[in-house]
Amino acid sequence: MSKTQSLQFVRHPHPAPLAADKRAELLKNPGFGRVFSDHMATVRYSDSQGWHDARIEPRAPIPMDPAAAVLHYAQEIFEGLKAYRTEDGGATLFRPEENARRFQQSAERLAMPILPEKVFLDAVDQLVDIDRAWIPEGDGSLYIRPFMFANEIFLGVKPSSDYLFIVIASSVGAYFKTSAPAVSVWVSQDYTRAAPGGTGAAKCGGNYAASLLAQAEATRHGCDQVVFLDAVEKRWVEELGGMNVFFVFDDGSMVTPPLGGTILPGITRSSLITLAKDKGIPVREEPYSIQQWKADAASGRLREAFACGTAAVVTPIGTVRSPDGEFTIGNGGSGARTEELKATLVGIQRGRVADKYGWIHKVF
Repeated sequence: MSKTQSLQFVRHPHPAPLAADKRAELLKNPGFGRVFSDHMATVRYSDSQGWHDARIEPRAPIPMDPAAAVLHYAQEIFEGLKAYRTEDGGATLFRPEENARRFQQSAERLAMPILPEKVFLDAVDQLVDIDRAWIPEGDGSLYIRPFMFANEIFLGVKPSSDYLFIVIASSVGAYFKTSAPAVSVWVSQDYTRAAPGGTGAAKCGGNYAASLLAQAEATRHGCDQVVFLDAVEKRWVEELGGMNVFFVFDDGSMVTPPLGGTILPGITRSSLITLAKDKGIPVREEPYSIQQWKADAASGRLREAFACGTAAVVTPIGTVRSPDGEFTIGNGGSGARTEELKATLVGIQRGRVADKYGWIHKVF
């Protein structure tokens, strides 16, 4: 057995975790991404030692040299998944193995070391186990953020020789803060998210940094999210700022843009394709243009559209705006197909619907 395969996490419990009454108060309305649990998981990597020093320890600031490679050359990747509270007080994860594999694919694209799947899963399990009290009741969840960055102290354009892998957790409620039945989206015509041969299929911070100016533009136009078109023809719908997108038609079929290196291979996206096909819903992965989107909405051929992702789950899209005007999809709210798929997905995630796929991972 290799040293990495036998890597064991050593627990260093927080000497003064947040008091239960203060934690309960925070969990009443945690929002998204602002309330953090007591601990974090850390594992170090160096070319000379490989993966080593696996710990569960109190969440704390990270000491960092100003010449750390990540600050200059952006070698950084991350993942996002959720832990759910079960009726018996336990905790479950949804398809964490897929997050571990996508993390490996992102690492490969950014010339970073490959973290073994077992280490990824152990880190997440250990953190959720020690901080399971931070999982909110009801519709809330514990959002898990694994990430890795280049930590070598060196100014030079080359892959780092040192890395730090960390997992933190945040108690969360709904991602979108709107009470509207559907979100509105802005079609970016000046900015693109990713180009062929780029990092669009990797979950790296640079992709999201590149989307922020377009997202700010969307906000100025009163929209909740931005929609990116392809970088070559600026015609084909690709994905939202941080979510995949689906279209539902009057014949009951669905379309989602195809993967091809410029779109993130979403785990929620993949799960919805499987669920839809098992329900007898035809699903096509094919290009869909912004012009066709507008025409199909006007004719009534397009009945529903929705965004999906770990944070957003399944969120209906009601209005699409661009410099050329705006149009509404269906009645501007959600639709039967969107709600059906969302109910099944969330039901499996929360243990209310039988999991015949083996997607649910029990934490210890």
